[in-house]
Amino acid sequence: MAKVILKKKIDASTTALSDVKSYARKIWLAGLGAYARVGQEGSEYFQELIVAGQAVEKKGKEAVVEKLEAANAEIDEAKTEVSSFKDKVEVQLDKVERAFDSRVASTLNRIGIPSKHDVETLSAKLDELTALLERVARKS
Repeated sequence: MAKVILKKKIDASTTALSDVKSYARKIWLAGLGAYARVGQEGSEYFQELIVAGQAVEKKGKEAVVEKLEAANAEIDEAKTEVSSFKDKVEVQLDKVERAFDSRVASTLNRIGIPSKHDVETLSAKLDELTALLERVARKS
């Protein structure tokens, strides 16, 4: 009976070892098959990846150009608005400056301080009188 039990154990372990060897061989063959397929189809697959990458790159560039053009359009619009606003501000400042000058001149005139024009007119008259006096003094 011991011989029968021992024989069954040996047969079971031989079968398990045979199964492991068979499974290991299948794994080895699967690896070789994968290697062979990559070797055959790898360059084709690589070329497909390049084409796909080029398509994505093209779309990306188009998107960047589109966004850049939109941003430039917004900048141009903002420049136009700022320029228009600047022109309006300058016109208003000119109006305020003229009104201020007019009021200051009016106030100075009311308190008896002559304007620049008055001083220039008076200076011209003094120049004429000086010239006349010099002529009279030379004749005498």
